[in-house]
This record gives sequence, structure tokens and C-alpha cells, in this order.
Amino acid sequence: MSAAGLSRRAIVAGLAGACFLPASAYPRAGGRLYADDFRHGLRQWRIEAEAGAQVAATRGMLDITAPAGLTLWFLPRLEGRIAIDYEAQAVSAGGTHDRVSDLNCFWMAQDPAAPDGNALARPRSGKFEDYDGLETYYVGLGGNGNSTTRFRRYIGRPGVRPLLPENDRRDPQDMLVANRWQRIRLTADGGQIGFFRDGRQLFAFDDPRPLTSGHFALRTTASHLRLRHFTVSHL
Repeated sequence: MSAAGLSRRAIVAGLAGACFLPASAYPRAGGRLYADDFRHGLRQWRIEAEAGAQVAATRGMLDITAPAGLTLWFLPRLEGRIAIDYEAQAVSAGGTHDRVSDLNCFWMAQDPAAPDGNALARPRSGKFEDYDGLETYYVGLGGNGNSTTRFRRYIGRPGVRPLLPENDRRDPQDMLVANRWQRIRLTADGGQIGFFRDGRQLFAFDDPRPLTSGHFALRTTASHLRLRHFTVSHL
């Protein structure tokens, strides 16, 4: 078997036997690395959208209306022990795409087929399946017709998105809430990976082969989202 095949088998085995930690104290962030107050346009972001989307950054808020799949990449590559923080709102105000169905994210994303693993080395269409080849952490926070909230550790194989049963959530407390600002924190602390909402840890994953650098992206489809107070900090 090739080295790549062995590597993939090791990751899948690690996922199958991974230690899922109990909810822990909210991790402390240290010095700030990056920030966006959304008062200077989209110069730190790249849009990949299946269909014509409206994305604007004005007056301290990022506003996204997406008729189909959309991925919004933060351009700086992140490294080391980090926390990514932002506040997000799923809008339900009668608009065509106000479905309150998807508030998703990738973090520490790498493309094993690209030079230096750069996830932004080639553009993608915005269609969800186009991102299967990444190695990344992913959370899909669902609502309404999208009845699940899920954590995945992508392993860089198109068509393969490993999902452990305990990371397929359907309880109302784990789902997206309309018209409410929600504090999101993503962490990559060595092998300990976390996803928090409003100070509560929804997912904790001990990665046997952690991703220690990569890109962050916001991900959604056919929805209307708002974002504010985006920061990346040392842990």
C-alpha cells in the first residue's frame, strides 16, 4: 500500500478510536493574531459561490445572502494553537433565502493535492462536494429542514466524510436559532479540537494526527447569515 493509503488508514483508525472529551471550561485566548471589524470591505476574504450571492461588509457587520452553496474563505493561513471567534446570526425576516438551515465552518483546512497543502491554491465552485478532498475540521450547525448538527474530520478523500454516531446531533439545544446573535468559538489546541456556542462546548475531539495549520471558511447554502466581531487569537 502507498504511503498516502497508509496515512489515510491511520487517520480513519484514529477517528474510530478517538477520545471524545467531556465538556470543558471555555478556553482562554491570548494575543490576537487577526481581526476583521467588517468596516473595510472584503479584502481579507474570498467568495466561492454556486450562484449569484450577495456578500457585503459594512458598518461592522458581514451580511451574506446565498441562493445556493457558498464558501467564504479567510485569506490568512492560520498556524499553531489558535482560537477563532465570531458572532453569527441566522436571519429569518421573510426574505427568499431566510431558511435558518446552515451555519457551517471549516477550520485548519488543507488541500493534500496542492503545494504546501494550501487550501486556496485552486478555486472551487461553492458546491459542497467540491470540498471533500480537503483535510479539515468541519461543523455543520443545522436548523429547520436541516435537522442535524454535525462534526467531521475530513481526511482528504473525495466522497468520504467520516461521521461518528455521537457527532450527529438532533437535540433542539444543539440546533441553529433564528434571529439571535450566537457566539461561536473554534479551537485547535494541538490534538484537542473544540467547537463552542455561547460558551457551551458542543464538540470535543482528540485528533491522533492533528492539523496544525490551514485556513478558515464560513460555509452555508440557500440561507441568509450575518457575522460580526471576527478574531483569531493564540491559545
